[in-house]
Amino acid sequence: MRGGDTAGLRAYNERLIMAALRRQGALSRAEIARETGLSSQASSVIVSRLIEDGLALKRDKVRGQVGQPSTPIAPNPDGAYSLGVKIGRHSTEAILVNLTGEIIGSRREEFAAPMPERTQAIVIAQINDLLGLLDRQARERVVGIGIAMPGEIEAWAVELGLEPGALDGWRRLDIRRALADATGLAISIHNDATAACAAEMIAGTAITTRSALYVYLGTFIGGGIVLDGKLYAGEQGNAGAIGSMPVSSSPEQGSPEQLIHNASGLHLEHALTKAGFDAQAVLRDSERVDEGTPIFENWLAAAMPEFTRAVVAGLSIIDFQAVVVDGLIPAAWRDRLARELEGGLERFNRSGLSPTRVVAGSIGPMARVMGAALLPMEARFSPDTDLLVRSGARGA
Repeated sequence: MRGGDTAGLRAYNERLIMAALRRQGALSRAEIARETGLSSQASSVIVSRLIEDGLALKRDKVRGQVGQPSTPIAPNPDGAYSLGVKIGRHSTEAILVNLTGEIIGSRREEFAAPMPERTQAIVIAQINDLLGLLDRQARERVVGIGIAMPGEIEAWAVELGLEPGALDGWRRLDIRRALADATGLAISIHNDATAACAAEMIAGTAITTRSALYVYLGTFIGGGIVLDGKLYAGEQGNAGAIGSMPVSSSPEQGSPEQLIHNASGLHLEHALTKAGFDAQAVLRDSERVDEGTPIFENWLAAAMPEFTRAVVAGLSIIDFQAVVVDGLIPAAWRDRLARELEGGLERFNRSGLSPTRVVAGSIGPMARVMGAALLPMEARFSPDTDLLVRSGARGA
């Protein structure tokens, strides 16, 4: 936040310039002043300090334009690092990224269910393994670790084929403290679908409006919300939890089920396995998509009515300009899901609701762990306390 004293103001202006460089890639000193609104002298002093601190670097001079040759200033990829960890119901993933968002290393491990102590041990091992890729000086430039995990990860044990209460150990496990103690780094925890939405806002191309309902199809379906151009996590961190939305039920069923029981990736995985496929191989290998397409089409036909109903319910509460759909499924299936949702919305009675665009997400299976890794970098180098839709977006 903007500081009230000289040191605070200087730190704010440094973040302002770093945000401009990370957004644009490279700028001349004159362009930095124009982009940030700072005076030429003030921005030049700060740029020199950022270069001295190793956060920015000079590129080769650009010649052939009107006036004197200019020297572009760019973020130094080795100026900072952060880690992201996704703790899911079937796997953990960890990545190490540099200041420009390039993935330096990654680790992944699959399991049948996220048993608390074992999962924690896996995550600590993955983090330490990735930190081992950095020398001592680079290790000191790690700004933090972001953790993306489902809210109430202990819930729905039965749906994963476990005994009721089998995951209750998560209620007692303080994953934030365990990772902080193991690494000495700052730990931030985010809802996994919210982290995926953040990745789309930071590194993707699908969110271009000031409001959007983001839906991520993981083992269970979840979501995120962009409101007034900002990522909105909610007061308790679970905004956009579309999977928990109640859906229709027959009188025999009693109380309504939640959307996760009708439109989650878990059901698609089970269907692929039942048909004799290696579900994870089909979902992660684009060259094998055609093999499982009939299974996907059957899943889509069963899931779409309630999925569409839930989206319309969300649109009736907040006037979203767009709905973005992403997930663990291959890109071709993701596009098909978006088209089917768009068609379903057109067929639905939406009297009193505004038109809404439906867009396929641009990041895919890496969205949750990527968001987890990029959020600590945003917290360190952004002048704003909120993650914003990039300037120039439609509807801004």
